[in-house]
Amino acid sequence: MKNQVQLITYVDRLSGGGFKELNDLLRGPLGEVFGGAHLLPFFTPIDGTDAGFDPIDHSQVDSRLGTWEDVRTLSGAVEIIADLIVNHVSSSCPQFIDFSKKGSASKYAGMFLTMDTVFPKGAKESDILSIYRPRPTLPFTPVTLLSGERKLLWTTFNPTQVDINVRNPKAEAYLDSILKKFQDSGIKAIRLDAVGYAIKKPRTSCFMIPETFEFIAELTEKARKLGIEVLVEIHSYYKRQIEIARRVDWVYDFALPPLVLHALFEKDPYPLAKWLEISPRNAVTVLDTHDGIGVIDVGADSNGDPGLLAPAQIDNLVETIHKRSNGQSKQATGAAANNLDLYQVNCTFLDALGGSETEYLIARALQFFAPGIPQVYYIGLLGGRNDMELLVRSSVGRDINRHYYKPTEIKDALTRPMVQKQIELIKLRNSHPAFGGEVSIEVPTNHEIDITWTLEKEWIKLHVDLSLPSASIIGTSETGELNMVFSD
Repeated sequence: MKNQVQLITYVDRLSGGGFKELNDLLRGPLGEVFGGAHLLPFFTPIDGTDAGFDPIDHSQVDSRLGTWEDVRTLSGAVEIIADLIVNHVSSSCPQFIDFSKKGSASKYAGMFLTMDTVFPKGAKESDILSIYRPRPTLPFTPVTLLSGERKLLWTTFNPTQVDINVRNPKAEAYLDSILKKFQDSGIKAIRLDAVGYAIKKPRTSCFMIPETFEFIAELTEKARKLGIEVLVEIHSYYKRQIEIARRVDWVYDFALPPLVLHALFEKDPYPLAKWLEISPRNAVTVLDTHDGIGVIDVGADSNGDPGLLAPAQIDNLVETIHKRSNGQSKQATGAAANNLDLYQVNCTFLDALGGSETEYLIARALQFFAPGIPQVYYIGLLGGRNDMELLVRSSVGRDINRHYYKPTEIKDALTRPMVQKQIELIKLRNSHPAFGGEVSIEVPTNHEIDITWTLEKEWIKLHVDLSLPSASIIGTSETGELNMVFSD
């Protein structure tokens, strides 16, 4: 991956159209802003039960967006990251329909996981309770197949997202064919969506077990042979995340968003500074994404070992987001909003900060100076606010932060001073040579943090005073004095 800021976006929700419109945007108004773009699922269909993460046909571009040739054309403007959804497929996919019609006689029968696939001798209560869950429901859905057979399908996320047996030859061939399609279309990296749940084994947590690492390693080797890098998406205890990072190409730094919010809310730099000292250097950093603001990544582990934030600090963090967003995030979080992900707050990052543009720019500066390659979500890029109308229409909590932009909205947003300052900051992160060097973190006082990057004679420093709050950036520059300030 280029050591430059990347965009995270849905093709249609940012462009107001499809690949051609997004290509025009990234070559026009946003030309030379991003080094790469993580394009959220653009497969058939983009509007299933989980916004594209439940593909009926992972090998086809949704015709409403364009074609694989359009994907290849866009890859000439930016490096493209695409999602390889390894854990599950839609229950409407052709393979599952064949299985449903023919039952055990289907050639695809072994491709789909059922409870008895994993527990052929049955399961004890302790076996079921030991399964790690991202949601409070059990990972099974009882169905009657069209063949008349009754099955307990393994469904980690939603009843319409059926988990596949990645060790089955049909499933393996399915994933291999998608990798080849990606290579042919100029895709440079893949994100392994929900890969931590891909391997199920009796009497284990069925999450990031040794066999999961083996599967990731095998899939990564296949991708590398095709010239594709691999980004692993896993939410987990911070020490485990560090261990995972040692064994893969790239991981997300999901601990960063809550730690930045805590620092700004409490004027406390210490948890953030501690993390930046030890965080994986092969990380992709985020503040906002298509999912909510996760806080499980800074919490204690299941054995009670302390996290990066104490339980009381996490509770206060969540309540402060609810307060600053005027209760909007609370309406989008939890079972009432059809969102059952554990400890995930749905809210735009700007609304989580109560609309403070100064704090938002400081947060973005902290992200860009943190070790790793930054990604900026399209809502965050345009300074978007909570879409309560979409939330009401869909009753899906995460839709609060998944607005559909019209071309006129994009044009207007790009003229806003805060958005222009953020783009200026992106270009600085992309171009300053010191970001290719070494980083040091200091806490001068109990309300300040300094992050400095150095490469030979080049250096750049971010100083944040959380008590005001304010931030300044100084350093070497080919064009004269570098002095960027964010304050009220």
